[in-house]
Parts: sequence; C-alpha cells; structure tokens
Amino acid sequence: MDLKRENVLIEALPYIQKFYDSIMVIKLGGHAMVDPGIMDDIIRDVVLLRFVGIHPVIVHGGGPEITEKMERMGKKSEFIGGLRITDDETLEIARMVLVGNINTKIVSLIGRHGGNGVGLSGKDGKMILARKKPPQKVRIKEMEHDVDFGWVGDTEIINPELIHILTEKSYIPVISPIAMDTKGNTLNINADVVASDIATSLNAEKLILLTDVTGVLRDKDDPSTRISRIKVEEVEQLIEDGVISAGMIPKIRSAASAVISGVDRVHIINGSVSHSLLLELFTDTGIGTMVYEEENSN
Repeated sequence: MDLKRENVLIEALPYIQKFYDSIMVIKLGGHAMVDPGIMDDIIRDVVLLRFVGIHPVIVHGGGPEITEKMERMGKKSEFIGGLRITDDETLEIARMVLVGNINTKIVSLIGRHGGNGVGLSGKDGKMILARKKPPQKVRIKEMEHDVDFGWVGDTEIINPELIHILTEKSYIPVISPIAMDTKGNTLNINADVVASDIATSLNAEKLILLTDVTGVLRDKDDPSTRISRIKVEEVEQLIEDGVISAGMIPKIRSAASAVISGVDRVHIINGSVSHSLLLELFTDTGIGTMVYEEENSN
C-alpha cells in the first residue's frame, strides 16, 4: 500500500487546524498573470483553502500584461525604483488590463473550480482611498533627479467592511489595485503595497506574495543562495547592500510594513512552482523567503 499520500494528509492536518477560520491575503503577480497553466493551478489551490475553512482574499497585479499591452500600442514602459511611471494613457491601459481583463479571468477560474469569486477594484465601496504620490528624489547614475510618477498612488485609508461581508458569506474577493482619491481621481497603486495594506486592515494570519522568483537571493543568478528568513530590521541594510533591488524593493518593504503592523508572517514564494501555495502552508519545510519579527519566528 502506498502511504505517501496518507502521510501528506497527516502532515497537513495540524496546519489546517491552526489556520481554520483565519484570513489569508494572497497576492498574485508575475508570469502567473500570463501563463494559463500556472494561474489555473494557483486558483485551484486557493479554492481548496476556502473548502478547508480558510478565508482567502486575492489581490492581483498584472505588470507583464500591462507592459505587453503598452508595447502593442507603441508605448514604452518606464520604471524607477520598481514603480511604473503612469501618465494618462498608461493609467487607462492599466485600468483596462487589471479590472477588465485579469480580474474577470480570475473570478471565472474560481467559479470553474467550484468556488464563488467576486471581482472588485479599490474604488468599489470606497475600499481604498489613496493620494497621488508626490515627486521624489531618485538617484540615477550618481545623480539625484526629481521624479513625478504620474497617477501612482499611496494608500491613505483601507475600508475592509466589504471584504468582511464577502468572506463571511464564503465568497473569495478578487481585488485590483486601482484606487481613487478624495476628488474621485483614479490612481494605480503597486499591488504588493495594496496586498500589504489590506492584510494589515484585515488582521490577516498571513500575507503570501506569489512571484516569479524563489524568494530573496543573495546572488540573483543562483537559486541556492535563497535567504529563507529575513527579520524586518534587516530589510533596509539588504537594500543598501544591493541584495534586494528593482521590483523586489517595494515587495520587501510592503512585507516588512505588514509584519510591523500586525500581520503574523509574510511569505514570498515562486508561484511558478506547482502547488507552491499548499507546500508553503501545509508542509513542515517551507519554500521561498519569510519576513518576520523576532517574537513571531516560531
């Protein structure tokens, strides 16, 4: 008799018991957004979480699709510090891709696998009120420049009431990182930041950031140099040392902010690995990088 499957279930049991009735925020990003096979596996795992008593909340990005759409329209993407410069045209493209395309696809996949998804943007129910990011000084090639990011926002207020209503009724909220300011202007917010802010507002058990990489690597070309655990107080030094760079900077800073604000742990894992979400949550050996505070390390 093959006991391997039984052992897997037995190993998972204490984790299922521990996380029962908890809220977990799962941020989808990277090439999962454009690879149907990867996305299908992830959403199937998310639906499984709902049926074992966990309340998943999905926040999604869509950087690769936005870039692809812009290129097809003859427009070049420009990034500084991991954030996309967003003028009027770029904002409209981002809104179309995030709200009109990716969000509806995720909701449909949830339904295909037996769950009940509800598509939202941060504008629905005034869920995310934001302010336009002010110009910032950025060092480029040893020179400081004032950079206006355009219609990029910083979160001011998260109103989680609508999310609570949906999760209590066993729905899976699917949230696009499009917000508005007090004047009704539309703003695009980094999806990692939105996921962190929402996880904090919900007092989530975990925030899981699904990416294209196996966590934080000391050598970006060598997966064996993965850093399995990072204390929040180590984050800025790793950025200064260049270990954390480019698009990983807002990701790690958002993770640290969430932990400091009360989220138990934040995990950065490779969504391209089959069933990485389940492996991270329900097995004794984790994958990826965990961001934590000392007292939450056990």
